Amino acid sequence: MIQGTNSNAGKSVLVAGLCRAFANRGMSVQPFKPQNMSNNAAAVPGGGEIGRAQALQALAARVPLSVHHNPVLLKPESDRRAQIVVHGHPVGTLEASRFTEDRSSLLEPVLTSFDQLRANADIVVIEGAGSPAETNLRVGDIANMGFALAAKVPVVLAGDIDRGGVIASLVGTHVVLDDADRSMIRGYLINKFRGDVGLFDAGLTDISTRTGWASLGVVTWSRDLAALPAEDAVELEALDRGAGDIHVAVPMLSRIANFDDVDPLGLEPDVTVTMVPPGQPLPVADVVLMPGTKSTIADLDFFARQGWDVDLAAHVRRGGRVVGVCGGYQMLGGRVVDPDGVEGPIADVDGLGLLDVSTTLHADKITRPVAGRHVASGAGVAGYEIHVGRTVGPGTDRPWLTIDGEPSGSVSADGRIVGSYVHGLFASDEFRSAYLAELRPGRHSSELRYAERVDAALDAWAAQLETELDLDRMLEISAGR
Repeated sequence: MIQGTNSNAGKSVLVAGLCRAFANRGMSVQPFKPQNMSNNAAAVPGGGEIGRAQALQALAARVPLSVHHNPVLLKPESDRRAQIVVHGHPVGTLEASRFTEDRSSLLEPVLTSFDQLRANADIVVIEGAGSPAETNLRVGDIANMGFALAAKVPVVLAGDIDRGGVIASLVGTHVVLDDADRSMIRGYLINKFRGDVGLFDAGLTDISTRTGWASLGVVTWSRDLAALPAEDAVELEALDRGAGDIHVAVPMLSRIANFDDVDPLGLEPDVTVTMVPPGQPLPVADVVLMPGTKSTIADLDFFARQGWDVDLAAHVRRGGRVVGVCGGYQMLGGRVVDPDGVEGPIADVDGLGLLDVSTTLHADKITRPVAGRHVASGAGVAGYEIHVGRTVGPGTDRPWLTIDGEPSGSVSADGRIVGSYVHGLFASDEFRSAYLAELRPGRHSSELRYAERVDAALDAWAAQLETELDLDRMLEISAGR
């Protein structure tokens, strides 16, 4: 199990790299994360959803997605409430005030999933959440040491040197853990090192002397990881990519979800993607991409409070294009109604009025992989849907896509504003090229093959970990030696 000294220590990509490295050795590998808190989710074939980080890890391990890869997914709906998804399906909500007691009941389904994966793999590589040093969250924990102790899984602790203070972080974790938790840690690694690794030899000696833990290596900063989707919304402000003349602006909604929809665009050489943080105006751009959101109604209010509704109207008057995905599509319509209080208090609010559609939210959730075609070009598309609500209206008579033979989404009368529930569209090379050609008629298709680029990045990352970490010792630790 890979745990970290802090959130965003690189656990997700470390696990993905280890999954690919062990798979490349010919082993049967399964990824696992007991509890994830994220609005970035992936639809599982057969129904259900898991964190997108676990979907990437499954890709790295070369195994089909399973709800058992992430048995508990917490999807924040507000600062104090999260939807609980167990084995892929919503089962209720978790209030911050009851976080400790409500979590402990989830250990049983977590262990059930782990046992199922373990029975069908040579090795299971497990990702922790946050930090085990958050002692205020230890009671009822199922994400870090609570799981490790219950499942009797050895732990490797990853320290993030990029943030500074890595020696204190590792040694401090050793100090604050109780004896039982501390005994589960069998070694540590340093992640995100820049510069001459030899300069940190004395640091490794100091950490090992103070903790008694073995160093398993130092992982250097890798630019190959830029091709992999980011897991956490806290990383988004660092994700501006590209220097091309096609400019895509993405407002960072308060409950932004499945923001990796924009990753393939950011890798196109003639595209620049700008993530626009709250408090900043929407820049002049070719396209404003309205991303998914876990809370459509709350984010309509949030959008207006940033002044983005005024910016978006000006963008449209200038002839700019708008793409709405899932919750972003719902926001582009004329009305959003929540008669059952799915997102909170019963509500009936105005949308942005850019598409002639309206949405009614319902508690039943659609989670499914999909495939189809772009109506205008005939280009093939593949992706997934994760949403509540149904969108109807005259605008749906001009569908943007056909999905599984049925019309999907909407296109404005002038063709510049489009929306659909389908996530992952821009990962489809044929569709992405066709859409960008609408922006720049005569544009030559790029050579980017997104899936191949991600797969190559995983192989390069795995090869780096083979060089920089003692993977043989990790396998010995996993075997209890």
